[in-house]
Amino acid sequence: MNPKFEPSLTPLRRATALCVIAIALGACSRDLSAQSTHAAAAGASALAAGADPAPAPGAALPSPAVQAGTAELALRGLPDFSALVDRYGPAVVNVEVVEKAQAGTGGLQLSPNDPFYDFFRRFGIPAPGEGQRGNVPPARGAGSGFIINSDGYILTNTHVVANADEVTVRLTDRREFPAKVIGADERTDVAVIKINATNLPIVKLGDPARIKPGQWVLAIGSPFGFENSATAGIISATSRSVPGENNYVPFIQTDVAVNPGNSGGPLFNMAGEVIGINSQIFSRTGGFMGVSFAIPIDVARNVGEQLIKTGRVVRGRIGVTIQDVNAQLAESFGLARPHGALVSSVEKDGPAARAGILPGDVILSVGGHAIERYGELSGAIAAMRPGADASLAVWREGKEQNVSVKVAELKEQQQTSARSGKPMPRGTEKPGALGLTVRPLSPEEKEQAKTQGSLVVEEVAGPAQAAEVEPGDIILGINGKRVHTAKELQDATQAAGKNVALLIQRGDAQIFVPLRLP
Repeated sequence: MNPKFEPSLTPLRRATALCVIAIALGACSRDLSAQSTHAAAAGASALAAGADPAPAPGAALPSPAVQAGTAELALRGLPDFSALVDRYGPAVVNVEVVEKAQAGTGGLQLSPNDPFYDFFRRFGIPAPGEGQRGNVPPARGAGSGFIINSDGYILTNTHVVANADEVTVRLTDRREFPAKVIGADERTDVAVIKINATNLPIVKLGDPARIKPGQWVLAIGSPFGFENSATAGIISATSRSVPGENNYVPFIQTDVAVNPGNSGGPLFNMAGEVIGINSQIFSRTGGFMGVSFAIPIDVARNVGEQLIKTGRVVRGRIGVTIQDVNAQLAESFGLARPHGALVSSVEKDGPAARAGILPGDVILSVGGHAIERYGELSGAIAAMRPGADASLAVWREGKEQNVSVKVAELKEQQQTSARSGKPMPRGTEKPGALGLTVRPLSPEEKEQAKTQGSLVVEEVAGPAQAAEVEPGDIILGINGKRVHTAKELQDATQAAGKNVALLIQRGDAQIFVPLRLP
């Protein structure tokens, strides 16, 4: 039901999983102190403009011999990145962080940002040094970043500088500067730091909307502390949603070798433009295995501008829960192909509800920009300013219609579970082909679960079991139509054909589950 990678790599947060999203070493605190108005405006302008910078001081243009070699490689279809590295490598920096020591432990210490620390945490095993007495040396971490303003503004990852008490930036000419954390955003993993220096080499920011799978890309960073290391590969996919992560970032997937220490470094296209920030890898070992993810630079630019100006990020929301549309769901809702974001629930009295959005609607575009995968909708709405009007193309009952939604501000909200206790086996009925045993919810159970549904699943078999419907799920509807009794459920199933989109409530979430009937 949820978006998944191949089954062997799916359960990232379960104790039985051997797969982790390994995040480069780093540690940090958020220092959101205001900078001078002039400096902040200059930094934000640099992000907004994405202007083509002058070559890095001292960076020579390729010699005729190098150019000839590059041309020969190009004729053979192989890229040569040497000119790109020469020109923009000096704008890539090494970021070192130090966390304060904590009393009461000792021995070998692992930073919380060390991928092996995450391994111990996931399996419930104390990490080396935990629970031991003695003095603890400061935890140290490292990552990468890149200069986007000649006055010293640098983009990196939040997890690189998270909880840091000291941040040091080292340039390729070996100069070192203390850095200040201007702002850090956990939802996108984008942070801005600043050093007191001028006339620095900077990168050029590109347009991720123009990238395609199969294009060559280059990463520069400090894997395992080996500074200014260049690795190359291709774009594997775009608009990826990473398991266990939020949906505010449509990640760029590549096969570029990215390892601990690369986090926060730039991902370049062949034009020498930064199109992303290397952020994560997907791995069974904590090391690179051919799957890495970068934050699109347009997402980072938007976040960075806000952090520089105000030290915080404001996001839009419309108050819907969404999920991806697979082939079965597309057929159930009459779509010609799988695309868009399926609305599984609508917040009561929220912006979408006031605009008439309903569960079962499929949002196909925002402001004329097509939504292919559901994560693209989250990012598009989050990037809008509160108060703006979001123009949505919505698929409902076999027709496309336009809906305008007033965007509200996204704020942190507490999540409460709506899952009731184990259902009491009374009045159970089997509504045929779905393979479900259901019973009515009592008024007390409906109040406890805060649900509008009337049926709860007792037992699961057949198509429902194959689709991972679970006992305790509350049935809300089929193919966009509400059902309140077992008879209505049975009738709706018979009228649905071979493909059924079953709307259920599980915990505090509503989800459409695709079922294929025999």
